[in-house]
Amino acid sequence: MADLPRYEPPQRLVRTLGPGHPWLARLPELAERLLNDWELTLERVVAPGGRESTVALVHRADGTPAALKLLAADERPVADEAAALRHWDGLGAVRLLRADPRAGALLLERLHGETSLRSLPDAKATLEAMSTVRRLWVPPGEHPFTTVADHTGAQVDRVLGAAPEEVRPLVREALAAREELLGTPGPGVLLHGDFRQGVVLAADDPRAQWLAVGPQPLVGEPEYDLARLVRDRLHDLMASPGAPAQVRRRIRKLADSLDLDRERLRGWTLYRAVESGVRQLLTGDREDGEMLLEFAGWV
Repeated sequence: MADLPRYEPPQRLVRTLGPGHPWLARLPELAERLLNDWELTLERVVAPGGRESTVALVHRADGTPAALKLLAADERPVADEAAALRHWDGLGAVRLLRADPRAGALLLERLHGETSLRSLPDAKATLEAMSTVRRLWVPPGEHPFTTVADHTGAQVDRVLGAAPEEVRPLVREALAAREELLGTPGPGVLLHGDFRQGVVLAADDPRAQWLAVGPQPLVGEPEYDLARLVRDRLHDLMASPGAPAQVRRRIRKLADSLDLDRERLRGWTLYRAVESGVRQLLTGDREDGEMLLEFAGWV
């Protein structure tokens, strides 16, 4: 396949990582090798693409369409994503066709990457999201995944411990909620880890109309996974009247619809919003950081 076009990374990825990033320098050669070794024909690289990964639309040797995902990540996160997708085996999530964690490469079934649940009205998108995430919450069996306790413990050390003084009261509230939740843990299931409307894509498959992609898998209680969904479409929520009351109603509705504990969902929603808000502040994104912390104050 020497006549394949050169694999060029999308500009969003270049801007995020920086044009001199060593992974970017290796990317075209890496992509060409995988295309040859896995007998894939390159159709096109998806743009604008992600900020830490790139996806190319390809065809397998038998003509089947697929998607080649290349991640600028250490081997462990790629191996965890592959392990979670294998465990789900297409139940609620995109099906994994092949993986090379050392190369940061995943070959996935082709979905409609341009069409996520964000394309639907919020009420309909939320119903589809709940139907999808419910299928992902399965027993993990013998697994390599990090637990919610360990994952959030690392966040406490790396992020919340460096919070600016003016947000420390809210941070203390979030830490107290985390401590209480971990003191009485719920049943441990396999979680997506970053579940939201934008990671659920349209599929042409009889098993499901919508499938999740991009897991950052953890093992813990479902309320932790659902907490990220509570703040979906946050910019729209912030601009709407009566936003604090809407947030509390959303928590009740999501918890009740999935037979989960309202207070546990509220606690994880608070913790995850504060952690995300502080992380944004520390990386210089003050607008999003302050918005997330304001949201946390409503929970």
